[in-house]
Amino acid sequence: MSDGTMTLSAFSGTRRALICGSLAYDHIMIFQDRFKNHILPEKIHVLNVAFLVPEMRREFGGCAGNIAYGLRLLGETPHVMATVGEDFAPYRERLTRLGLPLARIRQIPGTFTAQAFITTDLDDNQITAFHPGAMSRSHENRIAAGDAELGIVAPDGRDGMLGHARDFSAAGIPFIFDPGQGLPMFSGEELLEFLELAEYACFNDYEINLASERTGLSTERLAERVAALIVTRGGEGSLIYAGGTRLEIPCAPARALVDPTGCGDAYRAGLLYGLLHEFDWRKAGQLASLMGALKIEHPGPQNYAPSREEIAARYAEAFGDRLF
Repeated sequence: MSDGTMTLSAFSGTRRALICGSLAYDHIMIFQDRFKNHILPEKIHVLNVAFLVPEMRREFGGCAGNIAYGLRLLGETPHVMATVGEDFAPYRERLTRLGLPLARIRQIPGTFTAQAFITTDLDDNQITAFHPGAMSRSHENRIAAGDAELGIVAPDGRDGMLGHARDFSAAGIPFIFDPGQGLPMFSGEELLEFLELAEYACFNDYEINLASERTGLSTERLAERVAALIVTRGGEGSLIYAGGTRLEIPCAPARALVDPTGCGDAYRAGLLYGLLHEFDWRKAGQLASLMGALKIEHPGPQNYAPSREEIAARYAEAFGDRLF
């Protein structure tokens, strides 16, 4: 469907994945000029500017929402664990329409759902304001034994990420540590704790360099602390360090390069699906790569909507192998 939704009858997935992270609204605004024409360098200390943005759209986003959406496309019914505000109703309606469970989503009175306000100019420069809102209380959600077969700790409130990682470990539930844009919140010692608790870890190339700097350990040394370390590299594909080897995963070909927003989350959805279904690392990485390619062909993080059959056909086309 063109609006990114799908009928519930199309899915039969029963395996339980718990997606811990943010649900957010992304407000995307286009400024039909260049910021440099309106910001005077000599006046930067008394900055007071206004940009007329006649074009705006609101997208459903947040890492947990984006990952869960990708898993839903693949036929799974993951549970999202997140904290949201009093303005959650439109997102609740969307998740209900998608058939995604709401039981682990906590609404915090007197708060807004996390949201980003992103203004982009004609040179693709961006000015972003992010309000965490209810996300800052994500630590109020807790995980217990039996809550899932597999989990992920995606970007969220700082205390929530630490608490959920410890809860997953204590409950004996394997999980992916995926710090994303939340990584700068943590010290080297805390990053090493995450890696001790997690079964898997996933970083982009910038994040793994920052993690190495903070911990004093190389990528290879960090990889020794988990069963698998995944490093995404945008257009250069991804690397999977597992079992003492380094596996190179090429990018799946995209038919158009429209918007990279949410591609990393789509990749992680494919990775989780591969883990749930016991794919080998090459196949899991290739599916993850394909999900990122399918996402980049559409604007916004949740507006791509291929059927499972279409995903399987694109996988066969890209990698010459059967997916399902």
